[in-house]
Amino acid sequence: MNIPTELLNAVEQNSSRDPSPAVSLLVEEILGRYGDAVRAILFYGSCLHKGEDLDGLFDLYVLVDTYDSVNKNAMMAALNKLLPPNVFYLEVPCNGKTVRAKYAILSLSDLQKGTSRNWFHSYLWARFCQPTVMVYVRDEKIKNQVNIAFAQAVITFVTRVLPRLQPRFTIRELWQKGLELSYKAEFRPECPDQQVRLYDATPDYFNDITCMALRSSPCKFNVDIKEKAIICHAEIPAQKRLLSRMTWAIRIIQGKALSVLRLVKGALTFEGGVDYILWKIKRHSGVTMEASPFLRRHPLLAMCVLSWRLYRRGGVQ
Repeated sequence: MNIPTELLNAVEQNSSRDPSPAVSLLVEEILGRYGDAVRAILFYGSCLHKGEDLDGLFDLYVLVDTYDSVNKNAMMAALNKLLPPNVFYLEVPCNGKTVRAKYAILSLSDLQKGTSRNWFHSYLWARFCQPTVMVYVRDEKIKNQVNIAFAQAVITFVTRVLPRLQPRFTIRELWQKGLELSYKAEFRPECPDQQVRLYDATPDYFNDITCMALRSSPCKFNVDIKEKAIICHAEIPAQKRLLSRMTWAIRIIQGKALSVLRLVKGALTFEGGVDYILWKIKRHSGVTMEASPFLRRHPLLAMCVLSWRLYRRGGVQ
């Protein structure tokens, strides 16, 4: 993929922020678990975009060379490779509070493949086109590889969303439409109308990287600036727009199926998952619940039993 130098420089500058003390503690714990197998650790999600809330849930991606080096058995490694990522739960103390995180194990090669225009589903390229910070990286070579993946994710996102827009559109509308489509391709609780605030938080950054990515698009386009709004006009053939509608329909069906499979897989691989469920119940409903040792050994059963108990106690309306 031909990546404009200015786009690569922009995402590299954004990804190079220093981690906070809370994130640094999470990084230390992860490195203590996996050591030299870790190539990079990425900080992503609402706690990054909206400001770090120690009562929130930090989202991290742990990049590795091979899945065998970090999973405790061959089955978990095979599931990680078959349907990445495997997700784990982590708690660390920080200034008298408990910092909670979920981290996803992903190979560097899967990141590179999943952010390219050759990758059909939006699971990775729709995530890493958004601002992401490298809070740990092994060396400069890996740092460059990850930044290239971020840049190609932006190009892939813009290229895939462009045919679904009106001929004239704003960059904000492009991101809103792209988030709407990619959320439909998963089971995501967030509302795209709310999540587009991600664009509103740093519009200059998104305007810059989108215009840079548009230069890599095969379609003809021009840009006008009117009252601080960037108005784009893209010339996209009708048959290409029809093909895009069809591929997004397939992508959404595929994504729903993959989301169900990931939920089932998570019941087998999400260590600490019951503690995570209990915390989520208390945070969102105010109901404090306990789980027996038996339920902790069977997370899928625990999910069903705790959901029923929560309903009986009025935690679900």
